[in-house]
Amino acid sequence: MSDKKWDLVALASIPVIMTLGNSMLIPILPQIERELKVSSFKVSMLITVYAVVAILLIPLAGYLSDRFGRKAVIIPSLVIAAAGGAVAGIAAWFMSGNIAYWTILGGRFLQGVGAAGAFPIVIPLVGDMFKNEDEVSKSLGIIETSNTFGKVLSPILGAALAVWLWYSPFLAIPVLCLISLVLVVFLVKTPKRKEKPPTFSEFVASIRDVLKVKGRWLYALFAIGGICMFLIFGVLYYLSETLESEFALKGVVKGLVLAIPLASLCLASFLAGKWIGKNKSRMKWLGFAGLALVTVSLGVIGMFDNIYVVVGLFTLGSAGIGAALPCLDTLITEGVDKKQRGTITALFSSMRFIGVSLGPPVVSLLIGSHHFLLFGILAASGAVGGLLTLLAVKPEKKGEPTSGSDEKQDDQEKQDEEDKHGYKEKQDGQDKLGKRRVQESETDQGYRPSPLRRKKSPY
Repeated sequence: MSDKKWDLVALASIPVIMTLGNSMLIPILPQIERELKVSSFKVSMLITVYAVVAILLIPLAGYLSDRFGRKAVIIPSLVIAAAGGAVAGIAAWFMSGNIAYWTILGGRFLQGVGAAGAFPIVIPLVGDMFKNEDEVSKSLGIIETSNTFGKVLSPILGAALAVWLWYSPFLAIPVLCLISLVLVVFLVKTPKRKEKPPTFSEFVASIRDVLKVKGRWLYALFAIGGICMFLIFGVLYYLSETLESEFALKGVVKGLVLAIPLASLCLASFLAGKWIGKNKSRMKWLGFAGLALVTVSLGVIGMFDNIYVVVGLFTLGSAGIGAALPCLDTLITEGVDKKQRGTITALFSSMRFIGVSLGPPVVSLLIGSHHFLLFGILAASGAVGGLLTLLAVKPEKKGEPTSGSDEKQDDQEKQDEEDKHGYKEKQDGQDKLGKRRVQESETDQGYRPSPLRRKKSPY
């Protein structure tokens, strides 16, 4: 793993930058609304269009990475994301009103296209780079930690940049993407493909077979990932609105408060990635414990309408989500064959983006209702994720996550292999026995005792 530390540094820069590219805008949306003189709904579309485009294109990016290689998809995606940030920044700089708004929205659309082929492809690439499952788990923990670190940094950095110029977060995106692009080009060495890449029809058939055999636990992990993101961004939206409307906290100060639970998420992701190793049973139970922790935290928050209780307990619950995320990444990555890894992990990333997209609007609809109802629904969502982890994800003793049908197939394959191996040993034994008998037979036939020859008597 030490010989690939610079590869990991370069890859870890991608989720940080992709997260910053979206989340930096959250604390400055009211300022953008005032500057462009548009409605709050139109401003919210700057976040929504980014996520929706990524959701739609992530599966396609996964297939292309399986077909043409991970790096061949990541590099153009970073270029597209940089172009999108540049378009948005230049439009905000030189234009105004509706013209500026629609041009910025187009730039955000391009950013979403780039995001679809960047961070989601990092996860299968890490799985390809390492053969040892323990190294894969630790590396994915680092990648997930960098993702959460981007979430911690984004509200602070976005608010700080906007103090200088309100559109400077847009202009920062191409600079950040360029840094990541240089790191990936020069530091990341992808393993050579030994097998021929699948055609589209073969790809579709293989994905269908994977989902047919392993669909039970894969669908569960997809849903759990979406639930985790739904809870994080839903509560963050609640905190952002409450801190500004009730406590008049704005700018960097509000960003620092929002960073507290995200810092807990980041630290828990890092520690969980180092601890789980290649033990998939441990991944399951740690993921379940994390979701149980966030469920209990949200349930207790619902009983106390106090901002200090909300921040404190959500910090604890964020640690639970942070512990679960590396487990989900590793179970997905190690649970499917390399040929389908890019697309399966891309589907998982799509579900996470769906959670990101649903969290703020759902909470915005519930925020005017009773406090207990809002957090009761969030706690129920966490409980669903915990039950899915407990009931649907069933690692075998050797560590492979599987459903009941998958267990049968694995057992059958194992039995077939043992039968084949036993048959081969039996055949080898018979061959050796036959050769020995032939040798003995040849020896028996070839051995003739020489007749006793007597010397002639001289008399």
